[in-house]
Amino acid sequence: MTSARTTTPRSRNATRDKLFQAAVTLIAEQGFSSTTVEEIAERAGVAKGTVYYNFASKTELFEELLRHGVALLTADLRQAAAETEQRGGSRVDALDAMVRAGLLFIDRYPAFTQLYVAELWRTGRAWNETLLMVRREAVAVVEGVLRAGVAEGELSQDIDIQLTAAALVGMVLVAALDWKAFQPERSLEDVHGALSLLLQGRVGGRERSR
Repeated sequence: MTSARTTTPRSRNATRDKLFQAAVTLIAEQGFSSTTVEEIAERAGVAKGTVYYNFASKTELFEELLRHGVALLTADLRQAAAETEQRGGSRVDALDAMVRAGLLFIDRYPAFTQLYVAELWRTGRAWNETLLMVRREAVAVVEGVLRAGVAEGELSQDIDIQLTAAALVGMVLVAALDWKAFQPERSLEDVHGALSLLLQGRVGGRERSR
């Protein structure tokens, strides 16, 4: 008990990150119900008691896993948009940078992305409310850029901001999963280039005027 009380915030964060990585990999591989706390602890290289010291239950661990993963994605999207704005880029440039940031995130955490997308289609889970909440946070970042683009006249007033934001996030998630599963020979830049053409409305051969 003494060592638990004297654990520093940094070491606890490191432990939680290990548990996050272990849990997301195992649950993506074999499902939530089939994954035990013992397996998560073993994969993370910690004692079983350490899991319960950090999380009250496996369900709480999974909810925190969702929050943690989407928080990382949301932070990456915000940073991409902010850096584009600092460079004087347009709102479409910011959206394009966010697409790339999303692909980078998925390239780094493919198991989490696979798990997240699978859970979006499930119902009756204890963490459904948490899942909807964190999804909303990620989509809201894209909505903010779209809203600013409409307000500044760069984007059409006819855009359905909520649906368009959700569609952009969904496009990145699905395209990246397809890339990882069926076209792994492609580079990240190759995939980003294809999605960039879609974003800029150039699939039909018409260049967006600059």
